[in-house]
Amino acid sequence: MTKYLLRRLLHGIFSVIVVVAVVMILIYSLMDRNQVFAFDTNYTKQYSNAKEVYTYRAWNNYGYMDFSTYSSYLSMLVKNGELDEETRDKVATIGRTPKKDSELVAEYVQKFTEYYESQGYTVKRLDAVMKNKKSVKQGGQQQLFAYRDRPLYKRLWSYFSRVFTVDNIHNAENVEGERGIKFTLHDPLYGGEKFAPAVIGNGTTYKYLLYTDNKFPFIHQNLVTIKLGTSYAVNRGIDVWQTMTQTQGSYVLRTITYPSGVTAEGSADLHSARYVEGSREASDLNMQYYVDDYTNVISVNNGLSRMGYSFIIGIISTILSYLVGIPIGIWMAQKENKLVDKIGSAYVVFITAVPGLSYIFLVKAIGYKTGLPTTFDLQAGTWLMYILPIVSLSLRPIASLMRWLRRYMVDQQNSDYVKFARSGGLSEGEIFRNHILKNAAIPIIRGIPASILFSMTGALLTERVYVVPGVGGLLIQAINKYDNGVIVGVTMFYAVLSIISIILGDVLMTVVDPRINFTSKAR
Repeated sequence: MTKYLLRRLLHGIFSVIVVVAVVMILIYSLMDRNQVFAFDTNYTKQYSNAKEVYTYRAWNNYGYMDFSTYSSYLSMLVKNGELDEETRDKVATIGRTPKKDSELVAEYVQKFTEYYESQGYTVKRLDAVMKNKKSVKQGGQQQLFAYRDRPLYKRLWSYFSRVFTVDNIHNAENVEGERGIKFTLHDPLYGGEKFAPAVIGNGTTYKYLLYTDNKFPFIHQNLVTIKLGTSYAVNRGIDVWQTMTQTQGSYVLRTITYPSGVTAEGSADLHSARYVEGSREASDLNMQYYVDDYTNVISVNNGLSRMGYSFIIGIISTILSYLVGIPIGIWMAQKENKLVDKIGSAYVVFITAVPGLSYIFLVKAIGYKTGLPTTFDLQAGTWLMYILPIVSLSLRPIASLMRWLRRYMVDQQNSDYVKFARSGGLSEGEIFRNHILKNAAIPIIRGIPASILFSMTGALLTERVYVVPGVGGLLIQAINKYDNGVIVGVTMFYAVLSIISIILGDVLMTVVDPRINFTSKAR
């Protein structure tokens, strides 16, 4: 069994890599990269040389290519100690044409060109676009940059190497105080009096690497961060995983004691404090509230995350599907070709034949007539707003369970072992409970992990109709907006869930039926 699981896991990892690679090929090689500007309002505001630079910079952000400007090259030299600030200021501005470069500027332009061309970049210089002899057109300033298309292997390595990021004390540059990690039994955010264990870092990306509070699951961590890909359209600048797991709704205001000791009303979650160099001095409020550059915090909201809403609706509808579909499927098999079987079969045919959108709107119309909420309201919603989405989402799985369980049980009733059991004197009830139901349930049981795990992915049609702020429409929204980072990230998420559900389904089958053994023995 162990060897089987290990082999399955390795095959699964390989499958995930292949799926992500195929999606990347489709996005970055077969699609027109200019489509990323279809919903970019800033793109239409750019002119001349500035528009071309903006284009390349955007392609860099979306993952099509590597892009670097002359100014970033000079900053790199300063950081490496190869150039002082005074000289950098002298060579920072290139001439409107190469002939107008000073001798020193021409030297560094040549260094820039040689450095990037040696790494396979294409260096491009745009001369100033003049409105007249003395003034430059809007956006027509001279530009110097280098670019190269990003090969697939580099994209894959860059993506998978940062899916899981472990925080460490060298992540934050120019941090104040001594770098290190300390453990405390009394979290300073609670005044140092409440027993609340925490692990606090300095020099790390996050201030709090581990902390406890009164919210489930009570122990939280920022030590290991999941990064599925950054969004540039759906939720600009935010990672896909954070987009799916960040809470929504109105801010929850409460009295907060900030690290400086100042008490004020706010919604900040201080346990999410993230390092941003120079952020404390950049704001008067930050100077008042914080004692270091760990000032970037998320807000506490009164709603659930996208994944939270999708999971609640999905898991309840899954439970409802099994509670309703399995008993009716068994009943139909027991009453084969009788009234119950015919009514159940009619329901299965109806749900299978009618488009999902049609019966979802039918349920919504019936719910409206009975006074149930037909849309989600994050501000003033009640548990009643979950009823219609749950019912709509469970109708098709119920029909599927009824259909397949009835089929499996009818097939089992005609098996030789059932005839042998009857000849042995076993009652129909014993045969049904101990043999037919057990064997017929095995294929159904295998699908339970998938049903549970895919509750986190949401349901596109149901969430659209009932305006559920879930995960369901995220992929479609990303495709419509050509948000490559979100497309790849959501695909990765779906692929991982698929692999896990298959493995768990196989394990669950061995638990239910010990006759199933994945251990292969040489003969």
